[in-house]
Amino acid sequence: MNTLHSFLQISLEVKEALVQNKPLVALESTIISHGMPYPKNVETALAVEKVVRENGAIPATIAIINGKCCVGLSENEIEIFGKEKNVWKVSLRDMPYIISKKLYGATTVASTMRIANMAGIKIFATGGIGGVHRGAEKTMDISADLSEMAHTNVAVVCAGVKSILDIGLTLEYLETKGIPVVTVGQKSFPSFYSKESNYNSPLQLNTAKEIADMLQIKWTLGLEGSVLIANPIDAKDEIPYSVIEKYIQAAIQEAEKKGIKGKDVTPFLLQEIATQTKGNSLEANIALIKNNAKMGAAIAKELYI
Repeated sequence: MNTLHSFLQISLEVKEALVQNKPLVALESTIISHGMPYPKNVETALAVEKVVRENGAIPATIAIINGKCCVGLSENEIEIFGKEKNVWKVSLRDMPYIISKKLYGATTVASTMRIANMAGIKIFATGGIGGVHRGAEKTMDISADLSEMAHTNVAVVCAGVKSILDIGLTLEYLETKGIPVVTVGQKSFPSFYSKESNYNSPLQLNTAKEIADMLQIKWTLGLEGSVLIANPIDAKDEIPYSVIEKYIQAAIQEAEKKGIKGKDVTPFLLQEIATQTKGNSLEANIALIKNNAKMGAAIAKELYI
């Protein structure tokens, strides 16, 4: 446990869990500041932490506050991130700037992984990972989430790649980087809002114990990096792939028309899709995050036995 790291600030609860080797699940903060409107964002963040607790693990929501990488936020801090308008969306390249300027920083998948690893947390539950953007052959827009996964030993539980991205190219990139991709309980790789996609998963495992065993072996062998654990959204909560794809295409066209680029693309597309689906996509997003938190806690429990 690296509690002496000068840029780490670990909550008492998380610190005690690390000392006592209790199961921990890292959670990101971008979803609070940039993924949903207030107060839905705060309600969801607190509900996700509750799901982790109810399933036998300790939640560790991660963010950057006043020059520190904070691991384990208070309810008041989560409220601030939900309300504050000038919170930075922080990936790896932004971390030194945000820390040096002592600004509020909401961590993405990549930066949450890095901070979780600094603290000694091995399981991270999120909504969906970033990846290769559609049209990346022209824009070279590939999320730092993927390169971070190549060398950071934190497993990521998600509902697959965000469906606004190029799923096929993202799977190819993950293979190139040697990152195992495991789907829970089915052959088809999920696509965030939908249980399935047009792509098969490279690997399938069916239980939290099987996944924990694989993680343990991978890291014991000295094979650095993450494992992408794709946990399909429940059928009752999904938006079918053929349906959501139409909304995604319309949102992408709107983003191009408005000249939205870089880190602003994903929040814009998610908001646009939420508007087009009359909030159904937001409800699906909340459901899948809770589902991933439950699976993350189950894997963490097995990993810490």
